[in-house]
Amino acid sequence: MVQKPIKTAKTNGNWRKGGEGLEYENILFEMKKEHVALITVNRPKALNALNDDVLKELNQAFDEIEADKNILGLIITGAGRSFVAGADLAQLRDYGPEENRANAGLAQDTFTRLENLPLPTIAAVNGFALGGGNELAMSCDIRIASEKAKFGQPEASLGVPPCFGGTQRLPRLVGYGMAKEMIYTGRMVRAEEAKEIGLVNKVVEPEELLSAAEVMMDQIIGKSPRGIRYSKLILNETVDMSLAEGLEFEKNISAICYGLPDKKEGFHAFLEKRDPVYEMKRPE
Repeated sequence: MVQKPIKTAKTNGNWRKGGEGLEYENILFEMKKEHVALITVNRPKALNALNDDVLKELNQAFDEIEADKNILGLIITGAGRSFVAGADLAQLRDYGPEENRANAGLAQDTFTRLENLPLPTIAAVNGFALGGGNELAMSCDIRIASEKAKFGQPEASLGVPPCFGGTQRLPRLVGYGMAKEMIYTGRMVRAEEAKEIGLVNKVVEPEELLSAAEVMMDQIIGKSPRGIRYSKLILNETVDMSLAEGLEFEKNISAICYGLPDKKEGFHAFLEKRDPVYEMKRPE
């Protein structure tokens, strides 16, 4: 039987409701501070396993984020002792080829949408990030892990390959040799090793995880919103381009930015030895 959704905590003024006034049932969505949103996957009894309902609610939250230009950063974490322990096997157990194709398509589209959100994203990995959980974390721009976090792609032990993006994003982060080792063996990688191989940016003590993510996000959104937005655009769009194509794309986007207000303010502030004052709204 599929795990019933865990109801959200009562709202405290910062919690946001989903579209049409309905509260989210599988995630918590709040404004952590004025410009930073926090999504918590909230199925702790199921170790936050991903099912279609979770994926649909993530998309609903992304709709809200994209519509609110005051949101400049997003942190994603998990409730309880797990980040996301994988896909919900209770849902997948009786799937055949077409059901898998639809489920994998929904997950891939959701994670690609997360990857391309027009703002910086941080995964605060508090525990197990296995299968779909690792694939979710890899779709964020930056990963900060608790010392207790564990990462892995164990799908081969179930007779299937990763299908939420793991075969594509993992080698881009850790290299093909390490990606093949992780996928073939299905072994769990502890946080410190994850940092050594490039899967994680930073490892912190468990009680410092969210605060560390917030500190890093503050460092990011304290910069020019346009500078961050267009830097992310260049990095994402050129990853599969040739060097020549990437350089051309970089040059063209840079030229656009030289005609925008943030460039003028940033240069003037530097030369006048003062902090820049940027409009704290996300550009298109």
